[in-house]
Amino acid sequence: MSGGRTMQTELAREDQSRSPEQRLRPQRSRTDCPILLSPRLVMRAPHEDDIDALAHLANNANIATMVSRMPHPYTTADAADFVRRAKAGTNGPGTIGKCVYAITKADNGAFLGCCGVEPHADGKTVELGYWLGEPYWNQGYATEAAQALTDMAFRTRDIDQIDARCRVMNIPSRRVIQKCGFQFQGSGMVGSLALGGMVPVEWYRLDRKTWVSLRSWGGAR
Repeated sequence: MSGGRTMQTELAREDQSRSPEQRLRPQRSRTDCPILLSPRLVMRAPHEDDIDALAHLANNANIATMVSRMPHPYTTADAADFVRRAKAGTNGPGTIGKCVYAITKADNGAFLGCCGVEPHADGKTVELGYWLGEPYWNQGYATEAAQALTDMAFRTRDIDQIDARCRVMNIPSRRVIQKCGFQFQGSGMVGSLALGGMVPVEWYRLDRKTWVSLRSWGGAR
């Protein structure tokens, strides 16, 4: 019995000797996409019941022109294809660690939009992306979803940083990224499917050390 207590004491002492960053780094990187809960939201895998709401909300030029890979017009067939690819993508070869979520309201299950993380080839970086239907803008949902997704990525993946990009003119998205503690890295150009050309974007990054210091999210607001 005393030996067990001694071992527990040693383990506790060893854990305390590790930095907060080391203690929060996963012992083994996971590739699953757990359901995420926040005060007002449930984030889960997209499914067939989302197709109609997805098509309705996504068929909006104000959204498509801000998201690089969203076509416009956006049809029910596009929504069905997205759900199919999301299901295949989280389990398929070559996309290990990618997670695509439907953002839904916790109180009534209403579909609000989508978010996700996609790993970079370096194995130490993931890219964060999100969009919300226009009726749900300016209510804090995007920030809430981005924070939950960021926490999940750092807690379950052995990554060093998360990247996020937004169009230079997309002030609300920039505000979400900055509220989550991301720091400006530079500017560049990315292709826009809806606009059929290249658009200027800003690139932001949140590293693990900064996330550890902000993980209560109190300091990021």
